[in-house]
Amino acid sequence: MTTCTLDLDPVSLSIDLSVGHIAELKIRDGQRMLTPLHRAPWVDVPDMIFPEATPPNVRRLSGDFFCAPFGRNDLEEAPSHGLPANSAWDHVETVGGDNQLTAVFRLQKLVMGAVVEKRITLIAGHPFVYQEHCFIGGTGAVSAAHHVMVHMAEGGDLSVSDKLGARTPPDALEPDPSRGRSSLAYPAETADLTAFPLADGRMADLTTYPVAGQHEDFVTLVEAPGHALGWSVVSRKAEQDRVIVLKRPDILPVTMLWMSNGGRDYAPWSGRHTGVLGIEDARASPLGHADSCRDNALTRSGVETAFALHDGKTIRVRQVVGACATADADSKVLELWNEEEKLVLRLRDGSLRRLSYDASFLAG
Repeated sequence: MTTCTLDLDPVSLSIDLSVGHIAELKIRDGQRMLTPLHRAPWVDVPDMIFPEATPPNVRRLSGDFFCAPFGRNDLEEAPSHGLPANSAWDHVETVGGDNQLTAVFRLQKLVMGAVVEKRITLIAGHPFVYQEHCFIGGTGAVSAAHHVMVHMAEGGDLSVSDKLGARTPPDALEPDPSRGRSSLAYPAETADLTAFPLADGRMADLTTYPVAGQHEDFVTLVEAPGHALGWSVVSRKAEQDRVIVLKRPDILPVTMLWMSNGGRDYAPWSGRHTGVLGIEDARASPLGHADSCRDNALTRSGVETAFALHDGKTIRVRQVVGACATADADSKVLELWNEEEKLVLRLRDGSLRRLSYDASFLAG
């Protein structure tokens, strides 16, 4: 594996240049060193044997990666989640100094004719990774998403910005019981995230993880209009920390949750990929590239699902991911907002946590 490492206190990270994934992320909070993102258990097995059709993004599954398109790639030849998640990136340069570092990467291949660039910025004292992906030129349209993955050894809570509701796609992720199992109802939809239908008729609370025993499930949350900041916060019980993911809802209007908790029995998953929650902020249809570029269930409700590409045009997609430590007595996050170069988290017990944060990054 060829990696590029960035280190500016309190954050250090490495990028797997073979697929553009964040291979490792560490964030210092006082005396604690947090490792907020997931890495699949097979990635570091040197003699791992994969089924022949296993795509690179599964073989190297780590941390967070950029999808273009999201999901099924049925307009341009490439594995699921597109070339940015499955092929090599070049490290172009790293600029900055003691107070800020920005690393620039360029995808070696084109997406719908567009050059794709990745910029990752660290700011001294900020417990966040500031990411920007650019489509430069190109033709047609493409969906896109970030694919943040969080591992919870003993579960946790999910808090999110205001959502209109949640919906599952027409078909379960694992409909064949000889290969795996899904627990949510498909298709289903509800405005109440704490009462989503299960296949057996019961209800699941999507804000508490896991929602069932061994299962593999997928649900799309649609952002409520009228907010400048979209957010997801995972409060991990065993790890005693919070993983924070921020976005602009007008750019990435949906958040898709991938629940991977031992629900796939075939290699390389083999029932051992457990406790993983994917937080996938997107402009996309969950049904793939072609569906994202045409009239679909989301566009009919006013939700954009693709970016239009044009020669001479640059499209910028920004996202922020970070973490902070918690204590046993901490309670669930109820609200999150920007305040004088700080990100403020209000907890259910009424207390506040303030983190150094550059609000201009997502506002730009």
